[in-house]
Amino acid sequence: MQIDLPSDELKITSGPVSYQSPGGRKFNGKLIITSRRLLYDVQFDMSAKGVIPDMMFIRWGSVGYLEINRSDIRKVEVKKSLLNTKLELTLADGSKHIFNSGILGKDFSKAIIINN
Repeated sequence: MQIDLPSDELKITSGPVSYQSPGGRKFNGKLIITSRRLLYDVQFDMSAKGVIPDMMFIRWGSVGYLEINRSDIRKVEVKKSLLNTKLELTLADGSKHIFNSGILGKDFSKAIIINN
């Protein structure tokens, strides 16, 4: 995914993660963390249910990515184990979004917590 950021928005980090939607659907893709948003480029839908429904605080971009504004994040929980790091984000509408870095993935927790 190629994104053009406004001059006042900085890319902090990016890398592959899996994502679990509030409805339980799972996706593989790339997470991009900026100073304003989390952008998730879905590369593979691991569920059989189709597209995530639009929600108040999340939207699908025109090129097929999920966008979460940092201002909508109310709580960040980091769950580390021997094999992975999970980030559970609770948004202003109460929905929970889980990003899992997997066994070889990057730990995104500092990028989200420090800049949130």
